[in-house]
Amino acid sequence: MMSLSVTAQDNAAPDASAQTEAEADGQASSKLMKINEIEGISEYKLENGVRVLLFPDESKDVVTVNMTVFVGSRHEGYGEAGMAHLLEHMLFKGTPEHPAIPKDLTSRGAKFNGTTWVDRTNYYETLPASEDNLRFALELESDRLLNSFIKGEDLESEMTVVRNEFERGENDPFGVLMQRMQSVAYDWHNYGQSTIGNRSDIERVPIVNLRRFYRKYYRPDNVLLIVAGKFNPQTSLDLISETFGALASPDTPIDPTYTTEPPQDGERTVVLRRVGDVQLAGAVYHVPSGSHPDFAAVKALSIVLGDEPGGRLYKNLVETKLASNVYAFVYAFAEPGLLMSIAEVPKDHSIEKARSELISILEDSFDENPITDREVERAKQLMLKQRE
Repeated sequence: MMSLSVTAQDNAAPDASAQTEAEADGQASSKLMKINEIEGISEYKLENGVRVLLFPDESKDVVTVNMTVFVGSRHEGYGEAGMAHLLEHMLFKGTPEHPAIPKDLTSRGAKFNGTTWVDRTNYYETLPASEDNLRFALELESDRLLNSFIKGEDLESEMTVVRNEFERGENDPFGVLMQRMQSVAYDWHNYGQSTIGNRSDIERVPIVNLRRFYRKYYRPDNVLLIVAGKFNPQTSLDLISETFGALASPDTPIDPTYTTEPPQDGERTVVLRRVGDVQLAGAVYHVPSGSHPDFAAVKALSIVLGDEPGGRLYKNLVETKLASNVYAFVYAFAEPGLLMSIAEVPKDHSIEKARSELISILEDSFDENPITDREVERAKQLMLKQRE
């Protein structure tokens, strides 16, 4: 038997060398403007709205190109559940210029994939470092941004693949727990909906609707392009101007989303019972968005709580045998997100006792046992290590 109890609540003319340097800073290009530079990462923007981050690293022997499109499950409307994720699959089906994308990437020794989340969809490839491979990757991404086949026959095959993903997720107790927690935390905001989507929407989506969704969101002014690894910055800027800079943005802007989750007016609980040997108890709390000044503190808190073996949840739940595993993590969403904490309880132990202790640690323990400087410093070091 799997039992789940969840609580949600608010909380003049230059010489050649100088010319090259100026161009590398985006100053000699009519299409690229340099915005900022922080810790070796340079930010640029094209006239058509494409945002660019360059992170050269000569110690690497590979180059990665990542295209992030700012569309995810948050942007889906009625009957569109799972459309962002389904479209991600469709963008590997080719374009007139690149009809065999996976084959072409594999032939170049690339590692590649795409992922979909609530706020964005991204496509990336990591290839052996060379100007030819960099050109290929930039041509590919700029091409499929606007020119992908969105065919009915491809939808038939990919719908089955996505549906299988959906079914696997429904058989994963931990994944089910996380989705139910997320759902109970949001009454109105689309963050409460699963990125994988709704089975009926996945199976029945008309191809014309999918094409319309593609045309609406896949556009230059809705893209962030990242190039990282071993490459020549000036060469990359020239290639980006040549490929992405040639794309035209629509005259009509994308309508922004504006739904705000109202303040929660009380504790919410959901209990889920299924056949099985897994017992899970969790709690979820509303937290600021990933860009909020307080988010770094929230991230540190999740480490203070969930780190193993020094985290507070581990010490108070695992070391005392109330739980076999504990987790704490926070979602860095574009809009206010969630901090989740989960305890996995042995099947012959009391889930209610573990749940009660979990809530007590999260809500009542900090007055008597404040977070120490040592805990904060350890959290900082772990966060820095994760970014390496």
